Amino acid sequence: MPGKNVKIAIIGFGTIGTGVAKIILKNADHIYHKTSLKLELSHVVDIDVTRQRPVELPGGILHNSLDKVLADKEVEIAVELIGGTTIAYDVVTKLLSAGKHVVTANKALLAERGGEIYPIARKYNRCVAFEASCCGGIPIITALRTGLAANRIEAIYGIVNGTCNYILSEMFSQGKEYATALKEAQSAGFAESDPTLDVDGTDSAHKLAILAMLAFGRQINYPDIAVKGIDEVELADIEYGKEMGYVMKLLAIAEMTNERGDSEAISLRVHPAFISSEEPLAKVSGPFNGVSIFGDAVGHSLYYGRGAGMMPTASAVVADIIEVASGNSQRLFSATPGLGCEGRRGAICPIEEVRSRFYLRLFAVDKPGVFAQIARILGDKQISISACLQHESVRADSVPVVIMTHLARQGDMEQALLELNKLETIKAKPICIHVVTPPDDEA
Repeated sequence: MPGKNVKIAIIGFGTIGTGVAKIILKNADHIYHKTSLKLELSHVVDIDVTRQRPVELPGGILHNSLDKVLADKEVEIAVELIGGTTIAYDVVTKLLSAGKHVVTANKALLAERGGEIYPIARKYNRCVAFEASCCGGIPIITALRTGLAANRIEAIYGIVNGTCNYILSEMFSQGKEYATALKEAQSAGFAESDPTLDVDGTDSAHKLAILAMLAFGRQINYPDIAVKGIDEVELADIEYGKEMGYVMKLLAIAEMTNERGDSEAISLRVHPAFISSEEPLAKVSGPFNGVSIFGDAVGHSLYYGRGAGMMPTASAVVADIIEVASGNSQRLFSATPGLGCEGRRGAICPIEEVRSRFYLRLFAVDKPGVFAQIARILGDKQISISACLQHESVRADSVPVVIMTHLARQGDMEQALLELNKLETIKAKPICIHVVTPPDDEA
């Protein structure tokens, strides 16, 4: 049976674009023998056409004109790898309007402006494929859309940013301060020169918006996600947590909750959290990603791998090209709520209503009655203490007191923190970190 010729345009010839070109040029025969698809690079578009890249392109295909791609009727798939939410938006909408299917790794664009892009794709009977937008080479999008389609997804707990995971892993295992671990992550290529979008939780929140949309079949508004990064994490808390049997991770969490009295409400949040060292996610270290998904039929499934980098991400991009060329992506796109058809809206559980255990670290004056003051404030807010740890202090005026609580409402904890901070016997702003327990595997 003769194969199908598939002409492809890449828009953006940076790190990932280079990887995509490498795979297509190197593995074209291998892909053909597995899929009967003959992938052919027809255009590679970039504003810089002189810089040397570690891949040799066929003559004449590298240029700086998007219009050439838009006018080329033989190109049916275009890959957007520019990044950002402004120029990339214009490029994607022009490509869709010109009748091209779009493959993208742009999680920020989809999380923040997907609601504008997907109707345009529907209008022109095109699809948008985005496996590479979340977790690099881990096929998490495919898992949610097809592999777990029979399940009612109850929760997602994910380590989806390799930069943050590397930093926290170095702090935990090597006792490094945050600034040192960040600098080493940059030197090793695991962090950008400006790491803000990684360490402040924005990158993880973008990915969570996409994963939650697919998991729950809902339209997700990115601003509904409560976000806190790791940029204020202190080594002391990681070490206290380790002493009590916990590991700190930056977690992206989406789960069904009935905290509002609505069984269909969704909680969406990104924040540092302590998890038991026995949990599978606790063992995901370094720059790797791990995503735990809990379904009513399958129970707990864990997806692990390289969440970023040239070749892992390029692998996911080329997988999407193959899926689009075979017609699979179009069928899935047209049937997926929020993408090819309107997604229903659902209630979002405010972060104040989320119930969690909490870790508290206080610097308290070392004299009788102080702990009773602390316990009274927590008790008045219906917050029960489950454990307490106190070490001798190197500070003359106070001692560190570490408290673990039972489940409590976050809004109540926030009110308690305000009152604790007003006490004259508390000498520094209290530190509060979530302590989370993923659902049991009840399949």
